Amino acid sequence: MTQVARNVAEWRAFKNATNSELGFVPTMGALHEGHLSLIARSKKENARTAVSIFVNPTQFNDVKDLARYPRTFDEDLRLLKEAGVDCLFFPETHEMYPVSYSYRIEETQISNELCGISRPGHFSGMLTVVLKLLNIVEPKRAYFGEKDFQQYLLIKGMAQAFFLKSEIIPCPTIREENGLAMSSRNARLSSEQKLQAAEIYRNLQSKDSIAQIKLRLTDLGFEVI
Repeated sequence: MTQVARNVAEWRAFKNATNSELGFVPTMGALHEGHLSLIARSKKENARTAVSIFVNPTQFNDVKDLARYPRTFDEDLRLLKEAGVDCLFFPETHEMYPVSYSYRIEETQISNELCGISRPGHFSGMLTVVLKLLNIVEPKRAYFGEKDFQQYLLIKGMAQAFFLKSEIIPCPTIREENGLAMSSRNARLSSEQKLQAAEIYRNLQSKDSIAQIKLRLTDLGFEVI
């Protein structure tokens, strides 16, 4: 049976009721096979597994993007029950940010490259909420997909920098049949856009030169920088 903890007190009541090793999969919901693969790994390696669902407002630099993020709680809970998850931590924003966003984590190197260039503040918000979740849940192991590899590197580095007890474990990217990496945001793409997005992975897998790949992707409508 999957318990649902909607605040820190309820979570701690669940945690204190068992001394078993705990695996943890933090998510923003809209669950898919990629998330389920992390859960399966956790269940294999831990006596109990917990999942969090929290759409973190501080990692969105566009309020419209935050409003459009898919929220599918009922379906998510059904999947978690079928997967045999022991507890879902499902807090409200005021629970995670009791003093607003006045305290935050800043990383000064990796976060300013790649994805971080076009998403100001994203990684600071992400690291802040992950640190909060790890401190609340106190798992033995926490599982993150390699799809968001820059995110994984930052979380791993933060855990080392702040001497966190949780082991940060990377898990392989799960892809759709056409090669597109599974993502909650894919729900916002049309069938045509999903096919187009899959061309990025297909081209990166080729042995052609960077110049040739860039030209093909540009012809498909991508902006390659």
